[in-house]
Amino acid sequence: MYDYISLMKFKFPSAQTILFIIAALVALMTWLVPAGKYDSLTYNSDSEVFEKTSFGITTSLNASQTTLDSLDIAIPLEKFTSGKIYKAIAIPKSYKKVDSNPQGFAAFLKSPIKGIIAAADIIFLVLIIGGLIGIMNLSGSFDAGISRLASALKGREYILIILVTVLIAIGGTTFGLAEETMAFYPILIPVFIAARYDAIVGLASVFLGSAIGTMCSTTNPFSAIIASDSAGINWTTGLYGRAVMLALCLIITILYILRYARRVKNDPSKSIVYNQKEELESKFGFDMDNKLVLTGRHKLILTVFTLCFVIMIIGVSMLDWWYVEMTTVFLVGSILIGLLAKVRESDFVEAFAKGAGDLLAVAFIIGIARGVSILMDDGQISDTMLYYASGVTEGMNKGIFANVMMVVFSILSFFIPSSSGMAVLTMPIMAPLADTVGIGREVVVNCYQYGMGLFYLINPTGLILASLAVVNIGFDKWLKFIMPLFIALVLVTMAVLTVSVYL
Repeated sequence: MYDYISLMKFKFPSAQTILFIIAALVALMTWLVPAGKYDSLTYNSDSEVFEKTSFGITTSLNASQTTLDSLDIAIPLEKFTSGKIYKAIAIPKSYKKVDSNPQGFAAFLKSPIKGIIAAADIIFLVLIIGGLIGIMNLSGSFDAGISRLASALKGREYILIILVTVLIAIGGTTFGLAEETMAFYPILIPVFIAARYDAIVGLASVFLGSAIGTMCSTTNPFSAIIASDSAGINWTTGLYGRAVMLALCLIITILYILRYARRVKNDPSKSIVYNQKEELESKFGFDMDNKLVLTGRHKLILTVFTLCFVIMIIGVSMLDWWYVEMTTVFLVGSILIGLLAKVRESDFVEAFAKGAGDLLAVAFIIGIARGVSILMDDGQISDTMLYYASGVTEGMNKGIFANVMMVVFSILSFFIPSSSGMAVLTMPIMAPLADTVGIGREVVVNCYQYGMGLFYLINPTGLILASLAVVNIGFDKWLKFIMPLFIALVLVTMAVLTVSVYL
């Protein structure tokens, strides 16, 4: 009886606590897993030479295809000289054990601080977006716009789920829309609540749209293109297969969200977050009985707000913008909206600071997660994990090879959550393994994308914990919601991969 009562009182730990536990386990691993490093190769565009780093010593090599061939790097020289591969890549067959550098208690304590500093660019983006949301709330434009939208969609609210999920998936598959979606939660969750759904539906439409899009990337330069380049193949190889996979997974995901949303709408007690209903509606909802008038000023403010995202998307996808430019767009947008709303300077500063403060917990989660990766790098066990993972598939049947490779990439993504970082680190090592079993290297690229993408749905070192923190939903509740869909997508992906290697 005592054990049952204790279990009932158990509360699932917060996102921050989960990440601290993971960081402690990773620090422990650096004492148990042998340290090792692959030699790395980078292209110095200023001096137009390759720079090879081994045991911390850097030597210059002639930037030629002959040099690449001698290092067993099956990547065209043009990929380096054009800037398509700009990060250091691992040199195949160069793994060596190095002196162990175990991360002790002091390193563990420092890791979140180092992570916050390393992730300062995305953290400032999140905080400035929070400030923008604060100014929008102060202007009253959100509530008026949501009231109008809720009236317009009455009886057809399911369109909102389909539209949001598809549009964000398009952003994910084309240019890697991921971290930027953090801005959408405070905006869209109230819309879904106004449509008589729960916060999980809004979270799922945004997060899963981005996740499925990036999992089945078509033209995403941070995933499909850089992985194909690093594998030594053209990025269009395997494109049609990934497009079919995108459509298939997106249909399954949307149907799953619609099914859950309909159940919640018919009976709110079926909501996974029903015990938080009042809390979430207080945070994100508004009085539906209060029919707010959408004035011309509100429309102008909402137009400026929307343009911030349009400009951000254009900048990222076409102008090589990154966090500094994106953050600047949202800061300028905040000021313009404050002026249009005729907000007093003191009220502007207070609302902006409050909005940023609301997302401070999210910023800390991002920093702590980055700290886990720093512990791995400082402990020099990332390459060791890759080295042993590359040996798992030796001599396998090609159907089994594809599925095991997907699982390997899923496991590695826990330690290397960056898609571009994973690509340049693993592809020179993993892609040649496809040659040994008689399949195209695009299969390994697909395994990398699908493996990372599937685990991304539940990966605590990815963006899910930060996303959940914005919405005030626990990781345990997300797991309860996502697991049936996760299992279905895993089975579908395994079937598609198995069939694809025999076609």
